[in-house]
Amino acid sequence: MHKIVVAITGASGSIYARLLLEKLSTLRSQWNAVSIVMTDNAREVWRTEIGSESYNNFDFPSFSQRDFHAPFASGSGKYDTMIIIPCSMGTLGRIASGASTDLITRAADVILKERRRLICVARDTPYNLIHIRNMETITLAGGIICPATPSFYSLPKTIDEVASTVVDRVLDLAGLDISTFRWGRATGAAPEGQS
Repeated sequence: MHKIVVAITGASGSIYARLLLEKLSTLRSQWNAVSIVMTDNAREVWRTEIGSESYNNFDFPSFSQRDFHAPFASGSGKYDTMIIIPCSMGTLGRIASGASTDLITRAADVILKERRRLICVARDTPYNLIHIRNMETITLAGGIICPATPSFYSLPKTIDEVASTVVDRVLDLAGLDISTFRWGRATGAAPEGQS
């Protein structure tokens, strides 16, 4: 059973966070706790991109960026997974430098120091060398960089289906058992031995 913190930053890509929270809501038998921390910029971007304040509709405890009493601000809270979705380059840089100035960067620091699972869904393009080096630093520290890069071999038809190709990959990386497109098991997949 997992204890998961979902951090939502102000990068574009609120759809990814929405879909992740919706899917986590349907997977309740696979986790003990899901907590949310969301920046003010993330709320503004969500309102712009999704057109609502539906981030308030999820039945998960939510913590302020300044709440260092949150259970996942300490290794003793035993949260085993942190998903930052979308992950801004500013947040990525602060994590890479070890600057724990708010709850998101503190929680990421805790996850890394405890050798647990940190998944950063980077949502920016193109990357500059600083971004790439920050990604390298986090990877070397044990984190996973999962760019918000959709796949298309499942033949998605809607924007939600396209974005779900990223979210389902994140859920796989988090160790959750989900029903999703699997390469080689659907029409349109390359026959065995061909590419």
